Amino acid sequence: MIVIVPTLRAAALIALAAPIALVIAAVAPGAWVVAPALGGALLALILVDAFAAGRAHDAALIAPRDVEVGAEGLFRVRVRIAGRPGAVEAALAADPRLVPGGRCLLSLAQHDGAWQGSAAFTPSRRGTGPVERLWLRWTGPLGLGARQLTQPLDQVVRVRPNIGEVRSPAMQLLLRQAQFGLIARRIRGQGSDFEALAEYEPGMDRRRIDWKSSARHARLYAKEYEVERNNQIVFAFDCGQAMCEPVAGLARIDRAVSAALAAAFVALKAGDRVSLYGFAGNPGPMTPFISGQGEFHRLQAAAAGIDYQPQEPNFTWALATLAGRLQRRSLIVVFSDFTDPTSAELMIESIGRLVARHLVLFVTMQDEELETISTAAPRDMQALAMAVTADSLLRQRALVLRRLKQLGVDVIEARHDQIGTRLIDAYLAIKGAGAIG
Repeated sequence: MIVIVPTLRAAALIALAAPIALVIAAVAPGAWVVAPALGGALLALILVDAFAAGRAHDAALIAPRDVEVGAEGLFRVRVRIAGRPGAVEAALAADPRLVPGGRCLLSLAQHDGAWQGSAAFTPSRRGTGPVERLWLRWTGPLGLGARQLTQPLDQVVRVRPNIGEVRSPAMQLLLRQAQFGLIARRIRGQGSDFEALAEYEPGMDRRRIDWKSSARHARLYAKEYEVERNNQIVFAFDCGQAMCEPVAGLARIDRAVSAALAAAFVALKAGDRVSLYGFAGNPGPMTPFISGQGEFHRLQAAAAGIDYQPQEPNFTWALATLAGRLQRRSLIVVFSDFTDPTSAELMIESIGRLVARHLVLFVTMQDEELETISTAAPRDMQALAMAVTADSLLRQRALVLRRLKQLGVDVIEARHDQIGTRLIDAYLAIKGAGAIG
């Protein structure tokens, strides 16, 4: 639907014409007819200018079908206008997870016989974001009248988990190393599965010397081991209230999903099997165990379905359900955060039950806001009180992590942009030590 509207320039002229009409009416009352004639002329000029702007056709929005959360996408608008417009603008009504406030503005310029414009956007949450409506507004040559087109849209942008770390040069360098080369091969010399005997050489671990075999052959021989493959790794995500809070513009759960996918990519390359599990107030679905690097896209698609749930997590029910679904010893990577001692106590008890049978790795992000408050200079009493409270919360947090370590849980606490790297390092260390099987 196209409508004609006055511009801000026309509104300013009308505002200026009003006092002129009053002056004319006061000085020469018989010339009162000049005022409405002036208004009518201005109105006619607005209409003529709007018609001179021309008609629009072939208006289209070009939007990406898929974009990763936290990564930049681009909206493109293209329209042909048969006329001489002075300026062309566009606006989009989209899901707030795509653009803040659900509204995006674009300025169009003429190029290759059409008016084109683009606007970058950065999705803040995973899911499906609809783009519902397009508005176009173009003015006439005088800038007094404008035409406005409203066009409904039926487009959606799927916001997927961010796997930028998987494509990073550092990750590609890691995968080219001998242990995770492009050609899958047996990894000998480390791990816990006995592979063969080899003649001892300087630099080998002396604890691997087979003294009986060495005595038989009158030469030193050492045992070589093969790193276990086909281990089960479960990435368990707390999708509750604390993990839905943003850190550096993205929800903690999105940061956790990206880190887990990076580690999962390495695990699949190493021959292990990976599953994803989400929970909050209730246990969520658990994906089947996926193996093979070629199936990584299935993990990414499953991670897109890990939803945000603004409620307190039920660790007891969720982790007991997970333990019941696992038939063999596995590496369980729990991504979570905690805000109060009660929920932390329940979390410790629930994770403690897993340690008896499984290897557990707990991953949490540093609370940079609390650290900033606790180290800020106490300018006044309010700042001092905030610093004391923040320091107390940090002490409670450190106590919880220390208790987890005492239970035998490996703990990773790092900045949001470092948890992926730390998690991969921890996985490689566990893998090399053969601690999963």
